[in-house]
Amino acid sequence: MSIASQHNLHHGPAPAVRPFGVRVKLRPGDPFRRLLGDDWQKLHWFATVVERNEALADMSRRHEFSRIGDAPALLFEKVERLAESRAR
Repeated sequence: MSIASQHNLHHGPAPAVRPFGVRVKLRPGDPFRRLLGDDWQKLHWFATVVERNEALADMSRRHEFSRIGDAPALLFEKVERLAESRAR
């Protein structure tokens, strides 16, 4: 059986150590805060700084389907688990 979409291929298990992350939060005054709460955040973890920076650039870019004047409505922050990253 052939693969219809290469991006759907599984790339193996995630690395055990993923010390580099991106914290995603809502901007102050965002209407979704009423639904998700003021303390909502999502963390995405990566094995290398390069992976994290590539993902951050993709998450925070202006997408091709955005309207003129639209900007990402989320805040992105680089985070790091120091104990894990120093052990490498």
